Amino acid sequence: MRHGKKNNHLGRTAAHRAAMLSNMAASLILHKRLVTTVAKAKALRKYAEPLLTKGKSDTTHSRRTVFSYLQSKEAVKELFDGIAGKIANRPGGYTRILKTGTRLGDNAEMCIIELVDYNEDMLSTTGTSTAGKAKTRRRSSGKKKEEGQATTDTPASSTEGTAAAGSADTPSAE
Repeated sequence: MRHGKKNNHLGRTAAHRAAMLSNMAASLILHKRLVTTVAKAKALRKYAEPLLTKGKSDTTHSRRTVFSYLQSKEAVKELFDGIAGKIANRPGGYTRILKTGTRLGDNAEMCIIELVDYNEDMLSTTGTSTAGKAKTRRRSSGKKKEEGQATTDTPASSTEGTAAAGSADTPSAE
C-alpha cells in the first residue's frame, strides 16, 4: 500500500532534494523551459506551481515567501515583474510537461517542462526550422544547376580565374 507516500524522494536526501528543486524552479522561471527527466519534472511542477500562484499577489510577504524557496533574487524579480502579468488571469496549471523520448545514455524518460503562457518561443523556433529546411532544398537544387553550367565553362574560366587570382593575391600580400 502507498499510505503516506506523498512526494517522490528522487533518490536524494531531503536537503539535496530541496536544493535541487529550488535550483530547477529558479531555472524554470528564468528560462521558461527545462529539459529534464519525467520524475523530476513532476516533482518540480508540484514545487513550482504554488510559487507561481504566490507570484500573482505582489506583496512584500509573498516576495519574501517565494525568496525563501528560490534563494535567487533574479528569479524572484522575474516572477513578480515579468511572469505574474501573463499568468494573472489563469486559475492554475501554469506548467506543461511534453515527453520527448528517452535519454541515450541510460534510457531515462526525458521531457520538457515549460511555462504554458510562454509557448510562442517554441512556435517561433519551429517556424524557423521549417523555413531553414525549405531554403536548404532550394539551395541544393540551385547548386546542381550551377555545377552543370560550371562544368561546361570550366576549361576557359578556370585558366582565367587562376591568372586573375594570382595577380590579385600578389599585391594584397605586399
